[in-house]
Amino acid sequence: MSASKQAISDDLSALMLIPGLSGYETRVRKWIAKRLHEMGLETRTDRLGNLIATLEGNSDAPSVMLFTHMDQLGFIVRKIEDNGFIRVERLGGVPERALASQPVLLCVAEGKDVAGVIANKSHHATKPDEKYKVLPYQELYIDTGHASAQEVLDAGINIGTPVVYKPHVMPLANGRVSGPSIDDRAGCAVILEALKDLLAAREKPTIHIVFSVQEEFNLRGAVTAANALMPDIAIQLDLVLTTDTPDMGYRGAVDLGAGPAMSMYSFHGRGTLNGAIPHPAIVQLFDQTAKNLGMNLQRSAHIGALTETSYVQLIGEGVAVIDMGFPCRYSHSSLEVCDLNDLVQLSDLLVAAITSITPDFSLDRDDYPQ
Repeated sequence: MSASKQAISDDLSALMLIPGLSGYETRVRKWIAKRLHEMGLETRTDRLGNLIATLEGNSDAPSVMLFTHMDQLGFIVRKIEDNGFIRVERLGGVPERALASQPVLLCVAEGKDVAGVIANKSHHATKPDEKYKVLPYQELYIDTGHASAQEVLDAGINIGTPVVYKPHVMPLANGRVSGPSIDDRAGCAVILEALKDLLAAREKPTIHIVFSVQEEFNLRGAVTAANALMPDIAIQLDLVLTTDTPDMGYRGAVDLGAGPAMSMYSFHGRGTLNGAIPHPAIVQLFDQTAKNLGMNLQRSAHIGALTETSYVQLIGEGVAVIDMGFPCRYSHSSLEVCDLNDLVQLSDLLVAAITSITPDFSLDRDDYPQ
């Protein structure tokens, strides 16, 4: 069966409207757990907060961990000024140049969240040397409309309160969607759709589904899950940077709407010197599966980003990993953009590839000469 574009769209939209900063994913996890229970799946949550479900399959075939992260980047309240303005710490790779005038949500509790705006100095008072300056996030402040620190505290906001871009969904032309947290609620929506066919498949390996936490906070959650599950293969879903806009053409050849993508190389290059080179068996699996489906499978290789596979690959005696993803524009901004058709094809590709993993599927690198 082919994935349902409408179902993916509905799940993505619902998930994008649920705030879930790294370390504060409970609302997202509960929503996904409810969907999994409706499918008849039992779930468990580990101490870190990862949501895990297992589809029992052929125990002689290599086991698979299919995972994506639930959390999103944002901020943590670090100080409340006497006049009610709020200072924040950045959590995750938040782009400072895209912050001024952004609406945000301070996550107190369901039904009690507080709206705010990241202040931007009035244009009429801006000096010439300020017009093209990006303020460091430490100098930014949030205005919630409250007039004193006590009013802010009475609203339930305190040091440590999580803050995210205001959740919203903006449909664009040609089946494209924009808004915050497409990274990686789109991955969650794809797995939810793929699960329908994976559950129905007669032949399949044992598949561990993991919706992980704290990916935006130094890639934490999936490592804990992998340590417990000890999979042979790990397939991670996340965005893949598009290169079809005027500012990105030099970086590669990934187009929005041209199909799912496979990462052939990732390396952070700054901060944490880590990355992933996919296992050749899994590269061949997805290449051949895409050809069998008549599907265009794009390739990506870049420096500047990494995913949880960087660490999952090192579990036990080593895990055969790959990063699969959907093309995405404007990553980590409040207006990321993806194409629903790419998500549909990614779901179909995952189902066909994973159900092709049989007991004779080799992970011996010597079987894949290069």
